Amino acid sequence: QVQLVESGGGLVQPGGSLRLSCAASGNIFNINTMGWYRQAPGKERELVATITSGGSTNYADSVKGRFTISRDNAKLTVYLRMNSLKPEDTAVYYCKIASSTFASWGQGTQVTVSS
Repeated sequence: QVQLVESGGGLVQPGGSLRLSCAASGNIFNINTMGWYRQAPGKERELVATITSGGSTNYADSVKGRFTISRDNAKLTVYLRMNSLKPEDTAVYYCKIASSTFASWGQGTQVTVSS
């Protein structure tokens, strides 16, 4: 059984920064991709950023240049550094880990960007 614990969400003013963390535990082998997704009210869940075990990254166009994804393989943790936050970044952010045999989602953490 895999557990993902997310942290770091909250309320921030436009232009501010946050760092999200997602720590994985349990029966985990050969994680390939770790990533972050988000879902705003009334919208579908969308990809924010992913990172492979080799360090290759992929970002949504809307966050390129502002967000940075990273991972610590020894700690089974993925991070999302978010800078220059905008009100349109407001959403519930979910982490996801995947291997060739499974995928698991976190419970989500709320990020609200508002003055």
